Amino acid sequence: MSVSENQINEAQIKEALARLALPDGGTLISRDMIRALTLQPDAAGAGAVKVSFVIEAPSPEIAQHMEPLRRAAEAAVLALSGVGSVSAALTAHGPASAGPSAKGAPGAPGLKFGGHAKPQAGPIKPAGVARILAVASGKGGVGKSTVSANLAVALSRQGRRVGLLDADIYGPSQPRMMGVTGRPGSADGKVIEPLQAHGVTMMSIGLMVPEDKAVVWRGPMLMGALQQMLGQVNWGELDILIVDLPPGTGDVQLTLCTKSELSGAIVVSTPQDVALIDARKALDMFKTLKTPVLGLIENMSFFTCPDCGGEHHIFGHGGVAAEAEALGLPLLGALPIDLETRLAGDAGRPVAAGDGAIAQAYGQIAKGLIAGGMA
Repeated sequence: MSVSENQINEAQIKEALARLALPDGGTLISRDMIRALTLQPDAAGAGAVKVSFVIEAPSPEIAQHMEPLRRAAEAAVLALSGVGSVSAALTAHGPASAGPSAKGAPGAPGLKFGGHAKPQAGPIKPAGVARILAVASGKGGVGKSTVSANLAVALSRQGRRVGLLDADIYGPSQPRMMGVTGRPGSADGKVIEPLQAHGVTMMSIGLMVPEDKAVVWRGPMLMGALQQMLGQVNWGELDILIVDLPPGTGDVQLTLCTKSELSGAIVVSTPQDVALIDARKALDMFKTLKTPVLGLIENMSFFTCPDCGGEHHIFGHGGVAAEAEALGLPLLGALPIDLETRLAGDAGRPVAAGDGAIAQAYGQIAKGLIAGGMA
């Protein structure tokens, strides 16, 4: 949704942010630390604008000391005439080398990424990670990655220490949705330092290759990459590691279920029959691999018309709820198809990081998982 010409513009916002001096010199603008600046009509109406942006720190260590600056940035923009609300988030990237390493991944000297899997003595469980939770779907296009990102943020806002592993090797979308643009570092070519965004520790193959570069790998390479992202990343102390799986029932799913200590899985589907057919295949896969399914999430469950307020079931109604009941599984939540969710994901600030109705819906799912001892 666009902002009319008589309202505040990006230049005015950047001018306000340019007045905030950094302790070591320069400003947020001169140091190019502002990302995903978006302007939308504010819910309060009266021509006011809702402003969202991300402050990208040079490193996670520096980001830990930038909360006062984040608050000051919000206050500076909120003081501008025509601004109704402001939401600023902190993110960070690790140090990157000047160019690609001789053996593969950029930003990680000597680190070969995506080689064939190595023999394991037993299932992988990263040190310090209490639970590993997979988010899966039978087919693409049902919003599984959107659910993964927002669920991670929602759990973090509930006080959980959360990691997010983007295991969708061919179509990694978490860097864009989480607003992360840096590259993971590796001081020794072995241990990979993940990035931080919205209170979540994250890692993705999308951080290791250019956004427009295809990953053309066979199954063994996929398995090796997943093994590395589980075993070589310094995840730290986490209550839960959410793994955003690729759609379907292929190599990555098989590797995760058989080669790691997976605590359980959540299956995401839309209500329509075509999606449910494939969701049942995902459920059967987890049953075959003896991985407990913690519940189902119905995404794109309904659409609320902004003009008339009517509720429309574009993809059908109640299909996932009926499937959950038939299988004796919990329906963890029903999420609408919503413009704000799409805009927030494209802008690099998951909708769960805000305070609207969708953020509250994700918050309820997170609370349910925590109450059930699943997160």
